[in-house]
Amino acid sequence: QVQLVESGGGLVQAGGSLRLSCAVSGQTLGRYILGWFRQAPGKEREFVAKWSWSGRTGIYADSVKGRFTMDGDNAENTVFLQMNLLKPEDTAVYYCNGGVRLVEGVYRPGDIWGQGTQVTVTS
Repeated sequence: QVQLVESGGGLVQAGGSLRLSCAVSGQTLGRYILGWFRQAPGKEREFVAKWSWSGRTGIYADSVKGRFTMDGDNAENTVFLQMNLLKPEDTAVYYCNGGVRLVEGVYRPGDIWGQGTQVTVTS
């Protein structure tokens, strides 16, 4: 059974940085399309980023493009989300997800979720 475990969330001032990790167990990393989603209070969960193992590149939501970078470490079976220039509107619970897919131009989550990690950005 695949498990995703996030870590690295916390409290940071606007303009600061955080690095989230998502450790995968139960399967090799390349088996799933991994990505990040986030959910702010009172809002729907939204796509943040997706990792492509084949090209070793990330795809990002417009709201985080140029500030967030996703990468992966095969040896550690872990993907990361480096978040720079954080804004108060980035405050949310961030979830690692396995099985991200593009449906009619929108990135949809797969069925495998981590427990989430809270990111809070103060102004």
